[in-house]
Amino acid sequence: MSTNPVVLVTGCSTGGIGYSLCEEFARKGCTVYATSRRAETIADFAQGAVERLALDVNSDESVAAVVKHVVEREGKIDVLVNNAGITSPGPLVDQPLKAVKEVYETNVFAVLRLTDAVVPIMAKQGHGTIVNIGSIAGETPTPWSGVYASSKAALTSISDVLFMELKPFNISVLHVSPGGIKSNIATNGTARMNVAPDTLYTDFVPLILKRIQSSQGPNSMPTREFATRVVAKTLSKKPPRYMTLGGSSGLFTLFKWLPRGFVLYILWRAFSPRK
Repeated sequence: MSTNPVVLVTGCSTGGIGYSLCEEFARKGCTVYATSRRAETIADFAQGAVERLALDVNSDESVAAVVKHVVEREGKIDVLVNNAGITSPGPLVDQPLKAVKEVYETNVFAVLRLTDAVVPIMAKQGHGTIVNIGSIAGETPTPWSGVYASSKAALTSISDVLFMELKPFNISVLHVSPGGIKSNIATNGTARMNVAPDTLYTDFVPLILKRIQSSQGPNSMPTREFATRVVAKTLSKKPPRYMTLGGSSGLFTLFKWLPRGFVLYILWRAFSPRK
């Protein structure tokens, strides 16, 4: 059983922020369990204290089995990072309900499923930290990302409530609201884009693609830097309730203080044809 902090991270496919978070936790001396729906999507780690596991965050049985495996091996779980997430770009009225449900299953319900599984363990050991990876789009939505943004808005509220309700058990909750981070999200988003064959938005498709790629611009933060900063806060004596970082995160922080209608006007102008 490990005397080092034991960390369980979801959504760790190579090239994403989950993978970099695992590397950084391991570099800081933690015992790390990196998970993905298919373990083979997780490349080898330079650090030795990382075990790769297959985990379907949308399966009660899979979550229970992985959590049981970690606790039997280590005797505890100190940190849970709810990082797994998917998107479904495109006009909101073009979204098949099946795609909407898939996003909410992974981005919202899976977080509750993992949290429900680890909270009794953390409460029994008298401490723990839960890190939920949200998005600046969950606080100020943009066109063409309505499903993703609304799921991350739900996660923001969930994090706030957990922050309050888990205080009696000495469990910290850190909500991370990333801006642009260099990762696989644009590639995955393009593959999952939904535009109906008879869409009303034919002329808008280039703008939808522009929105998908916007998180990977020149001001996007490297995953290594993102991981370094998030892990440092997570392992601190008193983790904060909230942090935001990455490309455009400062701008979106300002947006929260400006009149909502004005902000929505600016964002619509940024991702719509100018006539």
